[in-house]
Amino acid sequence: MTLQQEIVGNAMQMAVVNLSPGQTVYCEAGKFLFKTTNVTMETRLSGPSGNGGGQNRSGGAGSGGMGGLLRQAMGTAMQVGQRVLAGESLAFQYFTSQGGEGTVGFAGVLPGEMRALELDGTRAWFAEKDAFVAAESTVDFGIAFTGGRTGISGGEGFVLEKFTGHGTVIIAGAGNFIDLDPADFGGRIEVDTGCVVAFEEGIRYGVQRVGGLNRQGIMNAVFGGEGLSLATLEGSGRVILQSLTIEGLANALRKAQGGDKQGPTGGLFSTHAG
Repeated sequence: MTLQQEIVGNAMQMAVVNLSPGQTVYCEAGKFLFKTTNVTMETRLSGPSGNGGGQNRSGGAGSGGMGGLLRQAMGTAMQVGQRVLAGESLAFQYFTSQGGEGTVGFAGVLPGEMRALELDGTRAWFAEKDAFVAAESTVDFGIAFTGGRTGISGGEGFVLEKFTGHGTVIIAGAGNFIDLDPADFGGRIEVDTGCVVAFEEGIRYGVQRVGGLNRQGIMNAVFGGEGLSLATLEGSGRVILQSLTIEGLANALRKAQGGDKQGPTGGLFSTHAG
């Protein structure tokens, strides 16, 4: 069943979701805005694939007895552990419409756009940390580790959110979005690591050094404001980029408050403390 949703607003968008009777949508804790009274709300530690929290487990043969309960607890603990490593919230909130149609509202945490992605089961989607807003219960939420070397170099790229299954998932980012396909640009694009919002499975994500360890490379890193690395996206598929980075927003706020210690050069001289 397709999730009926509408994204409204401009500078700070919201997603208004209309649920059919019995239909369930879940969100990351902190992304919920409002709901109608016939929509129930339940908080669970497990994602939809973990069947945790709200499921009625009697401990009988259907659930595998104590062994089934233990496997369920271990699976939930692994999910929570992955989310802790990724810096995500510990729990999900589930919303189900009872006795008729219901409405739920969600929003991101930064001024910017939202996007509804439709999964047909053939391709997964990957997104930056904190991009996830809400999804149908038929969409599985997971964590993907891109590898130590790539992640340490790329910052945001070390841990990605991964969405699989069938249905609608809603993501959010900062600023405005642009959709690109690397195949339209010779098969490869290079991007500021903080500008990647999401990309389809089949796109190869990596991080490369900006220039060599020579005069121009050092000039790029110190005075260009990009640091030492750029994200690389290769292949054919959909890529979503954002026009505003979280670090850029944080620096602008510090300047507005008179607390900017970064100086005019950015790059290696940044004093951003996370």
